[in-house]
Amino acid sequence: MNIHYNDNVIMHFLEPINVGVLENSDGEGIVGDMTCGDMMVMYIHVQDERLADIKYQVFGCAAAIATCSALSEMAMNKTLGEALAITDEDVIRYLGGLPDPKAHCSTGAASALHQAIADARARQKPQL
Repeated sequence: MNIHYNDNVIMHFLEPINVGVLENSDGEGIVGDMTCGDMMVMYIHVQDERLADIKYQVFGCAAAIATCSALSEMAMNKTLGEALAITDEDVIRYLGGLPDPKAHCSTGAASALHQAIADARARQKPQL
C-alpha cells in the first residue's frame, strides 16, 4: 500500500506541538488500546471556561500523531463548548485531508479531548 501524506500532516507528525503531560491537569481523556494500535491521552487545564493548556501523549502512526497535534492547536483557548464541537472530520479538514486507509487513525483525538472535558466537568467546579 502506497500512502501519501500532505505537507501539513507531515509537519504535524515531524514537529508535533503540545506533546507532554500536564501535571495536576483539570481533566484527562484516554482513547485506544495499546494491544491493538493507536492510543491517545489528552490532558487539559481549564481557566474561565476556556482550554488554557492542552498536552497529549500518543502511541501510533503518523496520522495519529498529526491529528493529536492538529487538534491541540485547534482547541487551544477555545471555550469548552467550542472544543466539544470539534469533530474528527474537522481535524481531518484542518490537516488538509488524510489518505483513506489512515482516516480511522484520526478518530481518537477528538474523543480523547471530549473525554478530558467531561472529566474536568465531573471533578471540578460546578460552573464548568
